[in-house]
Order: sequence, then C-alpha cells, then structure tokens
Amino acid sequence: EALPVLEANLALIRRGWPRHEEGTLGAQGALACCLVGLGRLDEALVIFRAIHAKEVASHGIKHVSAIASGCNIAGTLEGLGRREEATVLFRDQLLPAARQSLGLDHDFTLNIAYNLANTLKNNDKRTREDLLEAETILQDVTPRRRRVLGPAHPATRSSVDLLSDVRAKLAETPGPATNP
Repeated sequence: EALPVLEANLALIRRGWPRHEEGTLGAQGALACCLVGLGRLDEALVIFRAIHAKEVASHGIKHVSAIASGCNIAGTLEGLGRREEATVLFRDQLLPAARQSLGLDHDFTLNIAYNLANTLKNNDKRTREDLLEAETILQDVTPRRRRVLGPAHPATRSSVDLLSDVRAKLAETPGPATNP
C-alpha cells in the first residue's frame, strides 16, 4: 500500500520543487526502504547507489549523510547475499570515514564496525582470517559500547552475543588459537 504513495510523493517533489535536492533524496530514501521491506532489494540498491553518489558529490565521503547512504548500500548488499561487496564497502570506505569524521566512540561508528564484524561472520565463504578480523573488531567495539551505552543497552548485548558467536565459529574452524 505504501509503495504507490511513496512513488507519488517522489513525483510530486520532483515536479513541484525540482531544485530541492534534500527533499528528493529523502523521498528516494523512503521509496528504497519500502522496496527493501517488500523484498525488492535489487531495485532498492539502484536507488541507494544513486542517493550515495549525490551525497558524496554534494558533501564528500566523510559527511554523515554520505556515510549513512553508504551503509544503506552495504546493508542491501548483505541482504542480497553479496557479502564480499558489503565487507569491502564497510571496511575500506565507511568505517574509515566514520572513524575520521565522527570519532571512534560515536554510536554510528560503532554500528558500522559491528555490521562489518557481523558480515564477516555470516559470509558463507569466510576464512579463519575473516573470523579473526571479526573477533578483533568486536574486542574493540564491545568495551566501547559498554562504556558509551552501558552494559544493559541492547547494542552492547548484541556485541557481546556476536563476539561469543564469532568465538564459537573460531573454535569450530581449524587453525591457530584465537586473538588474546
């Protein structure tokens, strides 16, 4: 039901306020999120990529809106099972940008690091090195979340649980001992 309304809203904004880029991007984002909810991830990915390109062109890669739009791409790639692409985006672009512009303890930075670790763990083609990288990330993220958000916060608990899951996967995977 929402999809036709969101499509009409986007058309209205484009027609009525053609120079209002923020409104257009917001309407495109809402439309893409609706498509994700409907399972139409390929269509959403195209829109998320267009939004990200505009955000980067307007604000630069280190701006919070560019980082957020990049996270939408990475999350959609993850949903499509394209975890290698999501990992590269999280690791090589989004996490460094968030660390540099928002800081290590910012909730958004911690979420990106958590999502990278989760993507590494969930990759069907993961290696032991991927699991070790995920463990290292979570050994940093978990105490930061505990300090910034508190030990009872759901995000902190998710980090603790994911770290436990990663360590269980490492125990099942042949190779040298885990990180100290």
